[in-house]
Amino acid sequence: MAVQLVVFDMAGTTVHDGDAVLTSFRDALTTAGRSATPATINAVMGLPKPEAIRRLVGPDVPQVEVTAIHDDFVARMMRYYATDPAVREVDGASRLFARLRSEGVKVALNTGFSRAIVQVLLGRLGWREGELIDASVTSDEVQRGRPHADMILHLMQRLGVKDSRLVAKVGDTPSDLQEGMAAGCGWVIGITSGTHSRAQLASEAHTHLVDALSEIPALLR
Repeated sequence: MAVQLVVFDMAGTTVHDGDAVLTSFRDALTTAGRSATPATINAVMGLPKPEAIRRLVGPDVPQVEVTAIHDDFVARMMRYYATDPAVREVDGASRLFARLRSEGVKVALNTGFSRAIVQVLLGRLGWREGELIDASVTSDEVQRGRPHADMILHLMQRLGVKDSRLVAKVGDTPSDLQEGMAAGCGWVIGITSGTHSRAQLASEAHTHLVDALSEIPALLR
């Protein structure tokens, strides 16, 4: 079966941001008088960010505080993505997107970020829908974010792909792999150059693990 759609994660998979997500989580928590270790923050990478914050602060913290921490996190990420020189695409991302689209494969992005952050990032990178990518979806645009399948199913419906076995999911976190398996994707590809190591990703159900985006075309043939 030939792949019809590849769904890529953003930060850590196709976008290099110099650990900005971890840093912004930590700083937003510190401002609110909370704290979390890097390992604890890393464990919630890929999840919808309000849910990630809830897991970091615990179930007894009032929702108004969770919302305030999330708002602070969003503001920090938007400033960073708009201005920091470290922000760039992962080597070869644009070439891979263009190659797949030239071969008739649809290319989409999904993320645990909200749309407000993603719009800043897409503008910074020049990744325009209908040009370099076909579509994007964010965790606040579906009922349930990762590890649930909602974002992939949304993209399939939007792009006219009916069989999830013809979809590939690519990401650097356990929640990316869980999402791909939940959707029944034919290819669930973990990339080991992001937030999680090969050993960490290997413990999750997957079809392939790769060290770089350049390895993906051979897997899809």
